[in-house]
Amino acid sequence: MKARVKWVEEATFIAESGSGHAVIMDGPPDLGGRNLGVRPMEMLLLGMGGCTSFDVIHILKKARQQVTDCVAQLDAERAESDPKVFTKIHVHFVVTGKGLDEKRVARAVELSAEKYCSASIMLASGGVEISHDYEIIQE
Repeated sequence: MKARVKWVEEATFIAESGSGHAVIMDGPPDLGGRNLGVRPMEMLLLGMGGCTSFDVIHILKKARQQVTDCVAQLDAERAESDPKVFTKIHVHFVVTGKGLDEKRVARAVELSAEKYCSASIMLASGGVEISHDYEIIQE
């Protein structure tokens, strides 16, 4: 996997993925940014949320669950001093569908957390306390 991050000006960067997609990252105005894009640490959190959401949806579809929506709400805490690493991340899944089996939803969240989500497993191995829960909305 490859990526390229190019400095544009002040605290603005364009990040390009190896698959050909680009995103703008920027800092806050008090650090020279213009607030044109997400912060790099936000990007890391978004990546983890995308990774675990992908797993949960994939697992539920394989289990033939009729999922119509899935939202991962992430709440992260960071260290007070530099390096301001993540110390805790909580992921709350809101899974919506028809006839969803609670055991299958719980298992999908568990499998993502413990076996499949490379991003969250990597962060956890670095000392980040990661927790998950879920709610189900039946249509």
